[in-house]
Amino acid sequence: MTGLQIVFIAVGVITFAAAVMVVVSRNLVHAALWLILALAGVAVLFVILEAGFLAIVQVAVYIDAIAILIIVTVMLTRHAMRDDEPQLNKTWIWSALAAILLFGGLLFLFNQVPDLVAQAAPLVETDDTYLEILGKSLVDVDRFVIPFEVASVLLLAAMIGAIVVARPPSSSSQEGGQE
Repeated sequence: MTGLQIVFIAVGVITFAAAVMVVVSRNLVHAALWLILALAGVAVLFVILEAGFLAIVQVAVYIDAIAILIIVTVMLTRHAMRDDEPQLNKTWIWSALAAILLFGGLLFLFNQVPDLVAQAAPLVETDDTYLEILGKSLVDVDRFVIPFEVASVLLLAAMIGAIVVARPPSSSSQEGGQE
């Protein structure tokens, strides 16, 4: 076993453990921090698999978005985190059973695939035209720049809405509007 394979397995185990902690963590902020670790592990796996563009997208889009998610989560769930109610409902056993059945079905399907460990053909290393086409189409007025800008405005509006909803009521509104 090579050193790269050992690193791959170690990062895979850490990523899997972080993903499990995302699900079982009782604190939303801790779950978001575990999610950042899991996504960083996926980015490292992309680097090991020599998919640099996907690793950069993983860090730039997902991990940066999760950092904002932590801030919004803290703002929106400040009061919800003080509840002392149980976190599990009466149907948790059915959810666990469904997850086990799904996992078993996936294992069965993966065992049916021949050559699961076969080596994939290497990608063409010198052809960067697809990446160049993607980059040009994101800034081309006739292609994807309008949907990209609309998504930016939508995310900005959602962030402003979250701030307005999470803001505590001012003292003037509590006293009947008198200052």
